[in-house]
Amino acid sequence: MSDINPKDLARDLIRWSETLAAIARTGIGFTQSLYERERFEEILKVAGDIKCASDESLDVRREKDHFVQEWMESIGQGVPGYVTPKVAIGAIVGNDEGKILLMQRADSGVWLYPTGWADVGYSASEVAMKEVHEETGIIAEPLQLLGVVDGMRMGFSRFGMYMLLFHMKAVGGELNGHPLETSGVGWFGPDELPTPTAGASWWGPMAFDAINGTHTAATFDPPREQLWRGEF
Repeated sequence: MSDINPKDLARDLIRWSETLAAIARTGIGFTQSLYERERFEEILKVAGDIKCASDESLDVRREKDHFVQEWMESIGQGVPGYVTPKVAIGAIVGNDEGKILLMQRADSGVWLYPTGWADVGYSASEVAMKEVHEETGIIAEPLQLLGVVDGMRMGFSRFGMYMLLFHMKAVGGELNGHPLETSGVGWFGPDELPTPTAGASWWGPMAFDAINGTHTAATFDPPREQLWRGEF
């Protein structure tokens, strides 16, 4: 245990707390028993304790009741109450010059490919097309699903989230960033990525391979040997 990176431990604590909270919230959404509801609420409090411990290790301070209240307010009844990861859509858009389309987020200043939450009533590829056009002004068509990414596993989300990452080709439009969501948009080659660009070490090679015509099977996070405990 002494060789464990504190930040890795914190990420596992967050994952465990969110897993427990999801089980409890789903249970509350389906049960008709007052006794079972009370037990699930106790599990939420334990999950809150775990998440507070993780936040302390990451130098973030929030009270347990804050997490419990957030979880309780999100509970639905029956099937709507079954807690699942949120779904985000990412778009790797290339042009004829072999460059990638990136946007700079207005809130953080970080550069990344266009992303957005999946919207009800749209297919995943339709969301990708919509997000690209809304955020950058570029019209793009989907070519391939590059992969499915577990945000908590990768360490870029603090709640359950999957990202579906599409490879797309620009077919029209002009660079025109969203006035509220972006502070910059542009085309960049592999040696021209702006600073800071989020996560380019893991998505960059895959993205430019796809843009340059290399087609591979969609990737996904492999199962851990111990699903609950993680790797240690």
